[in-house]
Amino acid sequence: MNPAALMFCLDAALIIIVWPFAAWFALPKPLPRVGLEIVFILALYPMANLISIYALGLYRRDIILTVRRSIRRLPLVVGIGTIMASGVVLTLPVLLVTHRHAWPHRLPDPLFVAASICFTGCGIAARLTFLRLRKSGLLKRRLLIIGAGCRAWDLAWMLESEGRNLHYDVTFVHDERFGAIDPRLEGDNARQVIQAPNGFLDVAKHLRADQIVIAPDERRGMALDRLIDCKMAGYPVYQYMSFLEAEIRRIDIKRLDLSWLLYSDGFSYTLFDRCLKRALDVGVSLLLLVGASPFLLGGIAAVWLQDRGSPFYSHTRVTRGMRSFKILKLRTMRLNSETSGAVWADANDPRITKVGNFLRRTRIDEIPQLFNILRGDMSFVGPRPERPEFTKDLAAQLPLYNERHIVKSGLTGWAQINYPYGASLDDARSKLSYDLYYVKNASIAFDMLIILQTLRVVLWPSGVR
Repeated sequence: MNPAALMFCLDAALIIIVWPFAAWFALPKPLPRVGLEIVFILALYPMANLISIYALGLYRRDIILTVRRSIRRLPLVVGIGTIMASGVVLTLPVLLVTHRHAWPHRLPDPLFVAASICFTGCGIAARLTFLRLRKSGLLKRRLLIIGAGCRAWDLAWMLESEGRNLHYDVTFVHDERFGAIDPRLEGDNARQVIQAPNGFLDVAKHLRADQIVIAPDERRGMALDRLIDCKMAGYPVYQYMSFLEAEIRRIDIKRLDLSWLLYSDGFSYTLFDRCLKRALDVGVSLLLLVGASPFLLGGIAAVWLQDRGSPFYSHTRVTRGMRSFKILKLRTMRLNSETSGAVWADANDPRITKVGNFLRRTRIDEIPQLFNILRGDMSFVGPRPERPEFTKDLAAQLPLYNERHIVKSGLTGWAQINYPYGASLDDARSKLSYDLYYVKNASIAFDMLIILQTLRVVLWPSGVR
């Protein structure tokens, strides 16, 4: 099972077991009539807690690997989820005018305390249980990689650093027709490289492989009938690019196979999909604009008071179909900071003001872009909008860079929540691998997951410039 899915199941199972008892102790005695309103309230708290845990990144691989870091964040994450649930409970009576008489008039304070203590305790217990399962070796996935060259080494390295699973037990199968063995594998005693004179099926049975991945440097001369035998025997067989895309949730630009990209699923957008996405953009933007208006007004005042200059900054960006538009942001740099032309912002950029640094780290400078979304220039979720000067240079150096403009640029996106701000060609290449994955797999459900995870980036910003 995927570690994130297993952690979620542990959280949910413990909450389902413990929460009814905690809620029973917290509710006033004698118990009120158990109607649909009470059932909804009692179910809302655990649901809000699980959503908060996901949104704030506690199911991410890097956090799962560091149990102490995860436990340290739990009280804050649980507190946010509990406050969200309480806010819904207190707000709904105002909205449900016709059923206001049936709604509990006051939320019992002990229920809030019980939810905070219960969910924090369940979260700690779930992570300690997960740590025990991880140390026992039950979470290992046994992979049989066909090939032992540079491509196979790259695959193993990326799985170890970015794979969705925490532990991979990898065995490489080499044949002289596949090319030379990568020197890094020859000198690595921890990785096993074997021959398969009797076919791949015998090796798969002996190793009890969970999956077989085809990753030789040279594919000509490969005995496909031997791989078909494995598939017929029930062993999943994956092509290199498809397996890697599913495991690291980005597209490997370094070894991109255009024929794979051509024949694989994805890149399909119907009119219905576009209408749903537009409705999501407008709804979320209006909601955030109302909620964030005090922060926006405060940011405007802070920028103006600093140097009496215009609080807004507008410049040209590129969106879907390579169309240019004027993006609106709060100004975070000194006046006339780009008189010599557009340049990427560096770490500790001297052009950024003290107020601007705070606005960037809290993402308040991005709020005016909600107006761009409402005008239809941008989407809420999509690739980061780049300046035309940078887009032209990057397209000349990176394959398929312009394909990221199949969809509208976005205020947040898959690359933005998975990779820090990039100010170099290597950074742009890494972010492109996430952008292409998003463009290939874009959907409303995917957009909603990205929107939820954006809360983590706002709360724990990293790499902001």
